Amino acid sequence: MSSPSPHWLGQAELPSILPDPHRTWLFDQQSLTRRLSELSANRFSVALLQQGWQVLRADECAALGIADGSEGWLREVFLLGAGEPWVFARSVASRSALEDSGMDLQSLGERSLGELLFSNPAFTRGELQACRYPAAWLPPNVRGTDYWARRSCFRRDGLGVLVAEAFLPAFWQRLATPT
Repeated sequence: MSSPSPHWLGQAELPSILPDPHRTWLFDQQSLTRRLSELSANRFSVALLQQGWQVLRADECAALGIADGSEGWLREVFLLGAGEPWVFARSVASRSALEDSGMDLQSLGERSLGELLFSNPAFTRGELQACRYPAAWLPPNVRGTDYWARRSCFRRDGLGVLVAEAFLPAFWQRLATPT
């Protein structure tokens, strides 16, 4: 599933043609879990797709400041609104940093990683970046082109947890539908 790494951009680097709703959601500093829960009238849930140890992608290693080809913990989920996949999320952390931290992210199951990170004041969030997410990096059942994604790294002591979130068409459709 290799694909050329996208060029992740900060808010100031993004083209001005990006629509306001996209820019607002991509660069919002609040918990995405909480915002999706509000948008779905508290019908938010997490569907675990996979988690475990594997070699991280080059762009992930660079963002975490670890050597290319490093092994890390990976978690991929759908963030669901009213049972529909709205966001594909991929979270990674360096194996050595995660093991040294004493955090047990493996036991999250279908609970929100975002809630864990936002409820722990020891974590600080780095800069939000955005890009067009490569179709090859998406699960086959939602694969498409021109999906906008964002990522940021949450840090605590020596641990960095990189969280990338790709907004799926069903999310933008729901956002455009009057309530």
